[in-house]
Amino acid sequence: MTENYEVLVIGGGAAGLNGALMLARARRSVLVVDGGEPRNAPADGVHALLGHDGVPPAELLARGRDEVRRYGGHLTEGRVETVDRDGDGFAVALADGRRVRAGHVLVATGLVDELPDVPGLRERWGRDVVHCPYCHGWEVRERPIGVIGTGPMSVHQTLLFRQWSDDVVYLRHTAPPLTDEQAEQLAARGVPVVEGEIAAVETVEGRLTGVRLRDGRTVEREVLTVAPRMVARAGFLAGLGLRPQPHPSGMGEYLPADESGRTDVPGVWVAGNVTNLSAQVGAAAAAGAWTAAMINADLVQAETRRAVEAHRGARAGGWVGG
Repeated sequence: MTENYEVLVIGGGAAGLNGALMLARARRSVLVVDGGEPRNAPADGVHALLGHDGVPPAELLARGRDEVRRYGGHLTEGRVETVDRDGDGFAVALADGRRVRAGHVLVATGLVDELPDVPGLRERWGRDVVHCPYCHGWEVRERPIGVIGTGPMSVHQTLLFRQWSDDVVYLRHTAPPLTDEQAEQLAARGVPVVEGEIAAVETVEGRLTGVRLRDGRTVEREVLTVAPRMVARAGFLAGLGLRPQPHPSGMGEYLPADESGRTDVPGVWVAGNVTNLSAQVGAAAAAGAWTAAMINADLVQAETRRAVEAHRGARAGGWVGG
């Protein structure tokens, strides 16, 4: 670790590591600062990732870190506290007092899943409390599933999970009342609707058995699904005027960017779940690579511009190079 890098990558998940890999292979000086809190840590395996289906999340990240190092990239554990403009680059302060300067910053810190305040729910997150059918649907197929309603996407989530099981119940909990269209859709797909707020998750000998409602009723289920409120990890960018914005879907808060990952602050880029709340590991990794390529192209343009200016200056001075 030195004090000055062409690109600082904040976040060592799929998006950040793949971005760092692309930049290191492009012979850029790059540092990855990783806070060590991957969103998918509770999961047993990463799924729907070609060539790596079922690989434990920690193993996938370990492989990625080794690959970044192989091409000369630097990695360090730490938490970024602030990012401030410093001339034509950025001054970055870490929580342990270290400071780094970088010309460009790639933010790939992901997001935080804010779950409903239901006792027992967080403890089973990533095991038999899940949210993504494409990540976990196969593993919970044909089992009794209860979908906890929390917001505008809960009915859509219910209809998705119905693809993997014939025994799905919609627990409306705190979600808005069903529209006539939604009620008809659920009825047509054979999904019962249970009204009433959930008081707690029920378990027996470490196994999820269902939920208990506030009125005392219990609903037996082996699996629960819930759409968390997803909030981008980006508080350290406040000094640059970059703050998470409400997502148009109502699913949470994200950092807006254009298709290249470029934000409204020149030199600050984003990739992965910090800007795409629904991206799986494969999509996040691809976004990291794409945005890294855009950063490198931006650097090449700047280098070429400086070279042309120097070349013109040399010619004006009477020197002709070969």
